[in-house]
Amino acid sequence: MTPSTTATPARTTSPRGAVRPPSLLRTGLRLAEVRWALAALVLFLAGWTAQLLGAPAWAWWGLFLACYGTGGWEPALAGLRAARERTLDVDLLMIVAAIAAASIGQVFDGALLIVIFATSGALEAVVTQRTADSVSALLTLAPERAVRLRATADGGREETVDTSELQVGDTVLVRPGERVGADGTVLDGRSEVDQQAITGESVPVPRSEGDEVLSGTINGTGALRVRVDRPAGESVIARIVTLVEEASATKAETQLFIERIEQRYSVIVVAATLLVLAVPLLLGEDFEAALLRAIVFMIVASPCAVVLSTMPPLLAAIANAGRHGVLVKSATVMEQIGRTDVVAFDKTGTLTRGEPRVTGVLPEPGRTVAEVLALAAAVERYSEHPLADAVRARAEEEGVDRVDARDFASLPGVGVSATVDGARVRVERAPTEPDGPASTRVVVSVDGRPAGRIVLADALRPEAARTVAEIGALTGRPVHLLTGDNHATAADIARATGIAHVRADLLPQDKAAAVKEMEDAGTRVLLVGDGVNDAPAMAAATTGVAMGRRGSDLALDTADAIIVRDDLSTLPRLTALSRRARRFVVANLCVAGTFIAVLVTWDLAGTLPLALAVAGHEGSTVVVALNGLRLLRARAWDR
Repeated sequence: MTPSTTATPARTTSPRGAVRPPSLLRTGLRLAEVRWALAALVLFLAGWTAQLLGAPAWAWWGLFLACYGTGGWEPALAGLRAARERTLDVDLLMIVAAIAAASIGQVFDGALLIVIFATSGALEAVVTQRTADSVSALLTLAPERAVRLRATADGGREETVDTSELQVGDTVLVRPGERVGADGTVLDGRSEVDQQAITGESVPVPRSEGDEVLSGTINGTGALRVRVDRPAGESVIARIVTLVEEASATKAETQLFIERIEQRYSVIVVAATLLVLAVPLLLGEDFEAALLRAIVFMIVASPCAVVLSTMPPLLAAIANAGRHGVLVKSATVMEQIGRTDVVAFDKTGTLTRGEPRVTGVLPEPGRTVAEVLALAAAVERYSEHPLADAVRARAEEEGVDRVDARDFASLPGVGVSATVDGARVRVERAPTEPDGPASTRVVVSVDGRPAGRIVLADALRPEAARTVAEIGALTGRPVHLLTGDNHATAADIARATGIAHVRADLLPQDKAAAVKEMEDAGTRVLLVGDGVNDAPAMAAATTGVAMGRRGSDLALDTADAIIVRDDLSTLPRLTALSRRARRFVVANLCVAGTFIAVLVTWDLAGTLPLALAVAGHEGSTVVVALNGLRLLRARAWDR
C-alpha cells in the first residue's frame, strides 16, 4: 500500500532545548492511513462482539460492511491503480477475496482480511513519515540565525541574519555556548568546540586562529570570529541531510520475502480463479455450482495464512527483544537482522561510553595522588567542561577531601585556574599529537610549578570485547570499526576488543561511503552507532542500530533498531533471535502452503464443502499464528 504524502509538521522541543521530531503516537494519529485502520479495527471488533452476543444479523452485518468501507477503500483504490498499469498486487486480491467471502455469507472472514491489510498499510505510512521527520529534525542542528560582522567607517557593526544568507568570505561572531552557523575558519579568538555530534570525538577540541570549525557544533567558553568557507547548502550538515535522504530512499526498497512474491502470487490466484469458473461452464456445469466452486477456491487460495506465516514470528521476536531492552522498529528489520553478513561499530558512545574518565594520576615528586586530585577537583568545581566532570567524579570515588577555591577564571581553549589555599592553581590541557595516544592529559600546576598530570580517556564498555567475539562468531565474518577518531585511538580500541578491520579519521560521508562500498559488493551490513555522524552510514547499511541513552535524535530516528539500555551484549542475542524467527517463518510458509495445496486440490478434484473450506482456511491461520507466538517465550531470547 502506498502511504500518502503529508506536510512536515512543527517539531517539539525537549527539556534540554534539542529539537525532536514528533512522537511516534503523534506521527501516527496525523496520518490518514492510521486513522482509517483504527476505524476499521474498532468496527470489526464491534461487529464481532455483536455477533457473539446474538445481536440481529443486520446489526453485525452492518458493522462488518462498515469495516469493509473504512479499511478497504484505500487498498481497493491502490489495487485499481495498479490494475490500470497492468499489474496485480495483493491489495486487489484481498479486496476481491473479502467481497467473495461476504457474497457467500462469510463476512467475518472478509472483514478480518480487510483489518490485516489496513494495519499493514498504516505501519508502512508511519515508517515512511518518521524517516521524513528525522531528516527534517537534522536541519535544526545548524542554527537558523547567525551574527554577521560588517566593516563600516566607524569600525564595524553586527547584524543578525539567516544562516542561509551567509556567503563565502563573510565573517560571523560565535559567542560562548552558541552553535556555529557555518563551516569556516577561525580568524580570531580561542575556545573549545564540542563536535561529537558531527565527528564523534568524545572531548571538545581546542580551536584558535587558523583552525576549522563545522556548522552545528557547539562553541565553548570563548568567543570566536569565523570566516565562512562554504555556503549553507554545502555545509557538513547539509551533506549529511542529502546522504540520509538518498540512503533512506534506497533502503525503502527492502521488503519482506512474502512481499517480494506477492505480484506472482496475485496473478496466479486471479488467473486460476477465472479458470475454475470458466472451465466447468464450458464443460456444461451449472453456473451457480461453478460460481460456488470459484468462490470457495478464492477463499482457500487467499493468502491470509501466508500473511500470518510471516508476521506473528517476527512480531513475537520484536516483543521479546523489547522486553530485553531492544526496540526493533518493524518486522522487515527483524527479518533482515538475521541476514547480516558483517557488523560494523562506531567507536565513541558505542564501543566506548562516549565520555572521558580518569585513567591515571601522575604526581610530581613530593606530591601524592590525593593532593593532585584535590587541587584539580577544587579548580574544576566551577567548570562545565566534560573533563572537569571526569576529574570531580574521580575525586569523589577516591574520597578525596574537598578543598575550597576562589577567584575562578576560565582560559578559553586552554583550561581553568583558581586560588586554592593562597596559591594560584591552573589545570590546563596538554597539547597532543594528531596521531598521539588514545588519551587526553591535563597538567596541574601550583604558582607555575607542575604538581602532576591527570590522564583521561574514553572508557571502553565492559561488554564490548565479548560482544565483538560473539557477533563475529555468529556472522562468520570479521567485525569492522568505523570511527572519526585518529588512527592511534582506533588502533587501541581495536586491540582491546579484538576487531581486525579498522577505518579511522572518517567524516560522516566517509562512513557512509565505506558502508556503501560493502553493500555494493553484496555484503549485508549492520552498523551500530549513536551520533549524527553515524546517521548517513546507518541509512546506507542494510540495518542501522542506535545506542539509546546517548543516541542523537537523528541517529535514533534513522536507526532500524535501538538498544535502549546501551547494553551491547544484547546485539548477538538479537541477531540469533532474528535468525530463529526467519526459520519459524519458513516453517509457517510450508504449513500454510500445504493447507492451501490440500484445500485447493480438494476443491478442484471433488466438492469441498464451504464450511470445511472456511474451517481449513481459518485452521491453518490459527496454526501458523500460534507457532509464531512461541518466540514470545523467555528462552527464545536466552538460547
